[in-house]
Amino acid sequence: MKVDLLTCLAAAGLVAMVTGGRGSGRRKHKEVFLGENSKFKFGGRIDYKLKRQDSTKTLLIKSEQLLRIEEHDFAMRPGFGGAAIPVGIDVQVESIDSISEVNMDFTMTLYLRHYWRDERLAFPSRTNRSRTFDSRLVKKIWVPDVFFVHSKGSFIHDTTTENIMLRVYPDGNILYSVRVTVTSLCSMDFSSFPLDTQNCSLELESYAYNENDLMLYWKNGNDSLRTDEIVLSQFFIEHFQASSGLAFYSSTGWYNRLFINFILQRHIFFFMLQTYFPTMLMVVLSWVSFWIDRRAVPARVSLGITTVLTMSTIITGVSSSMPQVSYVKAVDIYLWTSFLFVFLSVIEYAAVNYCTTLEEMRKMKRGKIPSTFNASQAMAFDGCFHDNDVELTPFSRAAPALTSDPLEVPPGAPEGTRLRRQRSVRQNVDLFVSNSYLVDSYSRVVFPLSYLLFNTIYWSLYT
Repeated sequence: MKVDLLTCLAAAGLVAMVTGGRGSGRRKHKEVFLGENSKFKFGGRIDYKLKRQDSTKTLLIKSEQLLRIEEHDFAMRPGFGGAAIPVGIDVQVESIDSISEVNMDFTMTLYLRHYWRDERLAFPSRTNRSRTFDSRLVKKIWVPDVFFVHSKGSFIHDTTTENIMLRVYPDGNILYSVRVTVTSLCSMDFSSFPLDTQNCSLELESYAYNENDLMLYWKNGNDSLRTDEIVLSQFFIEHFQASSGLAFYSSTGWYNRLFINFILQRHIFFFMLQTYFPTMLMVVLSWVSFWIDRRAVPARVSLGITTVLTMSTIITGVSSSMPQVSYVKAVDIYLWTSFLFVFLSVIEYAAVNYCTTLEEMRKMKRGKIPSTFNASQAMAFDGCFHDNDVELTPFSRAAPALTSDPLEVPPGAPEGTRLRRQRSVRQNVDLFVSNSYLVDSYSRVVFPLSYLLFNTIYWSLYT
């Protein structure tokens, strides 16, 4: 009886083992089959050998666990309570996007790299290879709080992701790089504008840590500052230079400060075409009136007013594109001096026309011009009034004639009693009025020579 019972139990166990094996095989086959179908929908079967080689799935220790981030307080700087932590900086300038004279600032895009050592992030490694991370890990560790002094605005590029790179070495050395665009103040001096040279600088400094906690320095000295080929429309960049110094704040102490200095030389050719050449042409055009007959009033007045208004437009256009400074610029000296030459040419004709009118009125009073003479008829043919068109009749009364030599001694005067007689003011005025046509002749020479002398002095001082 016992034997039969043992035989039955053994048979039942054997049946259970066979049945379980088949069921598990079916389930396993079903899982693989479903997995292959699901993978086949997205482009092929699973290569299980490659899956085993995927380090992100087979690595047992995560990056945060490897760097022991949860074990330390990264709100504190490395080596807190000890010596200042040295942070090396190097910069690669990608471009200078804009320079604004009105706002007195410049916009620069650069790669800012930080180098320091944090032993809290050291990790064991047989190959001594570094690990590179993006911005997600940067938010969980301590990084230097470097900011741009005198900046008006800045941002880190985020296309297609945030342009931040963190590289950690097994010994705890760290490289932290960001791509940033910053708009910073540049105190410009426009005394020699547009023949000026501007010195601008971008300044870097730690915001919270003074020199007792953090020491900023250039990683490779002067070689820490590198630039790409930069071409600007209005400026030529002479050179970049890296320097360092200290900044003092009364409430917090001394801070290390790094400087990126660069010198900008302005291109003059643009302003020659837009400002100087048109101004020169307007001044020369105003001299044309000296060769137009003094009685052609419409021609000379319209020419003078046109040149004055054009000069006013040029001055207004230049002033609108410049900051409202309280000192005189080089371009202001040139424009206003040229405007003065144009204005004097108009005043010169006003004086000539007035003297001519006085001379004609005196001749009419003396009877040299007939009362029936119509000056407008003499100008109707060619627009000019010529002295040859007027028939001068002899005058009955002898007018007091001026001697050719004002110091001539009358005949019969004793030799030892020579008197030096000077003309009175009225006689000089009469002489000027009677020879007003000579003013145009002198102006044809005096105005060009004076303007040439002014240009010689101007360009020799500012170039």
